Amino acid sequence: MRRLAGLLVVPLLLLSTAACGSDDQGSDSGSMKNGLPAITAGEKFGEKPTLAKGVGDPPKALKVNVISEGEGAVTKNGDALQVNYLGQAWDSTTPFDNSFDRKQPFDLTLGAGQVIKGWEQALEGQKVGSRLEIGIPPELGYGAQGQGDIKPNATLVFVVDILKAVTIPKSAEGTPVAQDDKDLPQVGTNTDGKQPSLTVPKVAPPTKLVSNYILESKGATVAGTDTVVVNYVAALWKDGKVFDSTYTAGKPTNFPLAKLTLKGLKNGLTGKKVGSRVLIVAPPSEAFGDQEQQGIPKNSTLVFVVDILAKV
Repeated sequence: MRRLAGLLVVPLLLLSTAACGSDDQGSDSGSMKNGLPAITAGEKFGEKPTLAKGVGDPPKALKVNVISEGEGAVTKNGDALQVNYLGQAWDSTTPFDNSFDRKQPFDLTLGAGQVIKGWEQALEGQKVGSRLEIGIPPELGYGAQGQGDIKPNATLVFVVDILKAVTIPKSAEGTPVAQDDKDLPQVGTNTDGKQPSLTVPKVAPPTKLVSNYILESKGATVAGTDTVVVNYVAALWKDGKVFDSTYTAGKPTNFPLAKLTLKGLKNGLTGKKVGSRVLIVAPPSEAFGDQEQQGIPKNSTLVFVVDILAKV
């Protein structure tokens, strides 16, 4: 089965790519605190930190220092989190990446395999509003292969501010909307968390974008700048063949709408309500056009059934 997410979204930083490092230099004084490099400036929650260079042998196991504890909910696997962070190698004085300079927090679903294992383990069970410093050994980071500016077998140090945590429901909920148009796909209305049925009619596809409620909730409206947590199934109109499904993977995924390269999905989800199930039919002009994409034929009309589970 083709995985569509890689075609849609800029790869998630901490899982598959490291962005360009900042030019800001940390301290080379080698000061340490509780076994990790000291935060030499910007120690308070919300401030961009700078880190000293690590001294001596780095920790062999994951190490988490709570710099300041928040008063929010305790995070758990399955939550959609929004964080700010700065990352630096143990033996470096220069961050390899940080979200503070971009002024754009990072969104992830905890336990969904979207980030390195050190992050998954360190962020679980922490309170929203907390600032953490995390030391991550290579086997919980990028291992022997390294990644981008991160050298092989590097121990990583992160400062992470947990801004938000949203509990993700297992399914869309809401009022079923009549599916009266027999020239459009018919979609199941189950709310048990299992993949809804999808039957594509054997007629000519629509030439314009379709975005219809299957289940309409009373949730907040999705904006084009939001990141939404979704479950979806995707099929070709031509033969109804499913080519991707988060239900098969067993985990929802995050769609930062501003970064979606498939226009029909972005346009189809914008303006819809969180908690709803939506049918989207994207003609080639709103999909991949005359370009074949990972086995999806050129000039394909694509069909999506999307549960908008949360936004962060």
